[in-house]
Amino acid sequence: MPPGGETVVGKGFRFVSRLLASLSLLIASPLAADEFRSPSLTALRVDWRAALDQLRTEINAHPRAAEDFIFAPRRSVPRYDPRAMPALVQLNAISSQFFPGIARSSVPVLLPFDPAAYFEAQRNGAPGALALARYQADFNSVDVFDVGPAGYSATFSFEPGAGDGMPSRVFARPVEVQITGSALVYDIADPSGGKGEPVKPLAALYPDLRKFIREGYVRYAFARFGVAYVVSIQCLDSVAKPRRLACKEAYPVAERFLKALRVAGGQRLRPLTDIASSILDRPAARSTDFSYRPSGDLIPNTGYRNKSGHPDVMAYAQIRFPLEKAPAFVRSQSYARRDKIESTTAHPWRDNFCESRSFEVWQCGGGYGHQGEDIRAAECPPSGDGREACNPKQRGVVAVRDARVIRGSKDQAVTLQVNSRTEHIRFRYMHMNPQAMNADGLLHGRIVSEGEKIGVVSNYLDHPAGTSMHLHFDVQVFTHDGWIWVSPYVTLVASYERLIRARGREVGPEIAGTPQPVAHALPEDVLKPDQREGSGRDEN
Repeated sequence: MPPGGETVVGKGFRFVSRLLASLSLLIASPLAADEFRSPSLTALRVDWRAALDQLRTEINAHPRAAEDFIFAPRRSVPRYDPRAMPALVQLNAISSQFFPGIARSSVPVLLPFDPAAYFEAQRNGAPGALALARYQADFNSVDVFDVGPAGYSATFSFEPGAGDGMPSRVFARPVEVQITGSALVYDIADPSGGKGEPVKPLAALYPDLRKFIREGYVRYAFARFGVAYVVSIQCLDSVAKPRRLACKEAYPVAERFLKALRVAGGQRLRPLTDIASSILDRPAARSTDFSYRPSGDLIPNTGYRNKSGHPDVMAYAQIRFPLEKAPAFVRSQSYARRDKIESTTAHPWRDNFCESRSFEVWQCGGGYGHQGEDIRAAECPPSGDGREACNPKQRGVVAVRDARVIRGSKDQAVTLQVNSRTEHIRFRYMHMNPQAMNADGLLHGRIVSEGEKIGVVSNYLDHPAGTSMHLHFDVQVFTHDGWIWVSPYVTLVASYERLIRARGREVGPEIAGTPQPVAHALPEDVLKPDQREGSGRDEN
């Protein structure tokens, strides 16, 4: 049996099954105009034997540490019992001092941390053994560390002037480097996916490494132990400036990070399973007042270079609607005056994903557009019941799911990340006041519960009153190219229907372009090889 534990016949059956399932979706009859699909995901098979082999090699480079590690498997315990691989138990004990919960990762955790060197120095009583940066290639302590059944994500920073032999740069702030390793990847029909160029200095370490600039990040994607890993740095492919990192300045930092990666932890868990796309369940009762225009139906001539929107019937997750109460309305905040709707009702909803912006979004025509949806709370009634109790500055914003918070104290956006056996997805909120979020403790690592109030609808964009009173909401899913923006429109429609317990009515003319009912793209080994994440500033 091969290292992955799967026979050739099994692999062939799995391949044919995925191919037939994908083709059946591709040739299926078009969905009804108001039917939504859930996404499909591929579960990757983790090769823990290969991970142990790499760990053994790394440990053996430090003889004093190697004496204490036990690599012989224990046959007397169940296969998925942590004690079956004692070396991983020992490794997690060392790394968990700095990366809490690392043993919960279902994939081998690669980090710029040398646990064997740290352990050896600690055992030898070397001075400064606890100076962590010495064992992290001069990267600072981890800023973000999220770990769970789907895998892990981590963010490190690299100070200006740090690291021997590093070239000078104009950018005067620390460079943030992100890494995600995942056993779940979303199957989206992505014509831009899988591209990139090799990195010759790293070819020996990472034979399949791809470097590419996408959705505002330079990304380095590779596979190891059967797992998808992506290292990324936010940058602009332009001239370097003190407050703007140029991608050419990011390359040396990323390469240093990749060279420093070691197996730092993780634990063999029961394998994840593929998740097939299916028709979404929606309320049976019909709403008398909730209506929405089709996905991709932008206000005319508001897309990048007047291109149309992106029709997508995918509800990427079953979420709680992000505003605390109904009514609420998805509508443009940049081009609202062009939209001929009744201002008293703000119906029907209208998609504004892919409206013209300077941000790269792969789904948008021309590759640029609005990364999410603008949501507005209802106006206070002009008179009568509810007028006195209505405060337009206290419209609650809630967590759409049980999730971990990703946010630094200076960030004007907050991201909630879900990491489970069935999802690896991010939800981002913008335009709430940073000072208010800080006061509420909405910072890196906090766990929030679905429906928990996390702020109020505001108008913050670089400063108070920088935009209109609304919430910007967007969604990213993990793919072989890393975290990619996807249209949240249908996800919001479906969540609003659950909030009001009634099904909305799709209205308006048919739009140009074909809806995208297919979440599960063809398997990667069928697609041809030739088949940037936003800046965090939403200008509306």
